[in-house]
Amino acid sequence: MHPDPAPAPSNAPRLNPDRLAAFAAREADRFARARPRTRALLDQGAAPWLAGVPMHWMRDWPSPFPLVVKRAEGARLTDADGFEIDDFCLGDTGAMFGHSPAPVARAIRKQARRGLTTMLPMRTALDVGALLQDRFGPFLWQIATTATDANRMALRIARAVTGRSKVLVFNGCYHGTVQDTMVALDQGQTIPRPGLVGQVFDLTQGAVSVEFNDLQAVETALATGEVAAILTEPVMTNSCMVLPQAGFHDGLRTLSRQYGALLILDETHTISTAPGGYQRRHSLTPDLFVLGKCVAGGVPAAVLGLTPEVADRFARYDGTRPPGHSGMGTTLSGNPLQLAALKATLAHVMTPEAYDRMERGADRLARGLGAVVLRHALDWHIARVGARVEFICAPGPLRNGTQAAAAHAPATEAALHLGLLNRGCLIAPFHNMMLVSPVTRRRQIDRLVAAFDEILTELTR
Repeated sequence: MHPDPAPAPSNAPRLNPDRLAAFAAREADRFARARPRTRALLDQGAAPWLAGVPMHWMRDWPSPFPLVVKRAEGARLTDADGFEIDDFCLGDTGAMFGHSPAPVARAIRKQARRGLTTMLPMRTALDVGALLQDRFGPFLWQIATTATDANRMALRIARAVTGRSKVLVFNGCYHGTVQDTMVALDQGQTIPRPGLVGQVFDLTQGAVSVEFNDLQAVETALATGEVAAILTEPVMTNSCMVLPQAGFHDGLRTLSRQYGALLILDETHTISTAPGGYQRRHSLTPDLFVLGKCVAGGVPAAVLGLTPEVADRFARYDGTRPPGHSGMGTTLSGNPLQLAALKATLAHVMTPEAYDRMERGADRLARGLGAVVLRHALDWHIARVGARVEFICAPGPLRNGTQAAAAHAPATEAALHLGLLNRGCLIAPFHNMMLVSPVTRRRQIDRLVAAFDEILTELTR
């Protein structure tokens, strides 16, 4: 699923900090001078927004000010100044199949005439249930609006059916803004993750953090009898990508059963692997399955699946609890617009043929980037999971979240991201993730590789 990292020479060069800073300054000036219309629009309309943007993380791009997008279509963006940009961010997976896939756009238009939200199922819901089981397996399903919501629901269900309080997560993980997962490891101890806004409760009362790929630490945590569930991605993402070592997932499944904890797989990013996700490609058997972002082609939607056994356990629990609020679900979850987009995506967009195109394109991208890294004799590596590719500014492969954190090179990454954007290529701002969609062209991939090479040539000569 990923190319082996090329062995770096023992005397691999390091980027000169002064040259890197000078390059970043030139690229920032180039971006700003080229976009007077964007700057004028932001000056006119950004003031009513907190931090000047609808969501604060829209400020996390390394450019002097954010892009203002005029149009997003296929795997291309057009900004307010008319620049056309090859989009390898694709909404950080939300638009993994390209912007506004035609079947989804048609379904939205059709559903808009029939109602957008009703708090009741339409016929489409029955079709979507069958499609979900066909694609991902015989789970029993619920619809949420985001993967964050679905993960929260999964944890409530796990705690309900096990009667236990804690969730086990891996150091450096990301499962949306679920409060329970915002913990980290510090010298072997679980602590609240630094930087949380307004955090006043002790998160370590409900969570324990261990390192990815460390089955001994997993068993030690499970042996306390306090862990209701293990919540994990099959591959750690939203950090420097960490791949599972051989036997790790089999070990997780064995240990979770041995100690009575449920296994929850969050495939919101690793859906890049195959039509049924990483779990189907690699024959994993989770108790609960979570998927969000791209599952409805860009319309906000997520799904939560429970095995029949867990669903039966939850039904027994649900029949005994006092009446009242469950603490799960939101009013707009499961609305007809979501379900129409889900049906179109599952039936016509998330196809084996689409994944075959994505796989070929991502392989071309990973090999191209790897060749550039080798040509410049850098001790970096390339990681790939299906359509998802990352360049990592450190040797690899990485084994855990601590190594992933140490592998981050913020100044280098920011300069590279901005340099790529000025050369017409957009990648995710939070890390070095690139996605290849079914509509990404070979020439777009080759332009990204060429831009990457041009920048590293300047920085290493």
